[in-house]
Formats: sequence, structure tokens, C-alpha cells
Amino acid sequence: MKIGDICKYLPTSTVGKVTDVREKDGKTWALLDFTNLYYDSVNLTKADISEYRAESYKERERDQDQKLRSVRQFEETAEEVNIDMFMPSGGG
Repeated sequence: MKIGDICKYLPTSTVGKVTDVREKDGKTWALLDFTNLYYDSVNLTKADISEYRAESYKERERDQDQKLRSVRQFEETAEEVNIDMFMPSGGG
């Protein structure tokens, strides 16, 4: 594993470009640009370039802001639901 490689973190399928490699306590750690976090190289595998989507931090931040605004808008316009008329069901 070297700087510039495209890797996938197996537990979450996060794909990123390796921007730094460090060794500490007998483990090799790789910094992925997508999350800006170090991952234990044992859990990384090389990924196909087609899986990599270069996205800047500002783009991710803007997307998150848009999603948050959508949720807030939904909360403001959502009708309050009265659950008094619903009967519990289930074996009990």
C-alpha cells in the first residue's frame, strides 16, 4: 500500500485515496482522503478506480447542509399525528 492507491475499508465499504501511510506499534495505518481518517491496513483492500469518487470537503459539507435543511423543512410542514385511534396489535 502506497500513497496514491485507491483503497476500500472493508467494514463500511468506504473508498478513498491513500494520502499518508504510517507505521505504529507494528501496525500500518493509511489515511484516506474521503474521510480524512487513518485505517488499519489489515482492513483495507485495493479498490477499482471506478469506485472512487473524488469529492471535496466543501462539497460534502454543502450536501449535508442541504439534507439538514430538507429535514427541518419537513419537520416544519409535517402534520401532527394522533395515535389514539390506533389499536395495539401483536401476540401478548
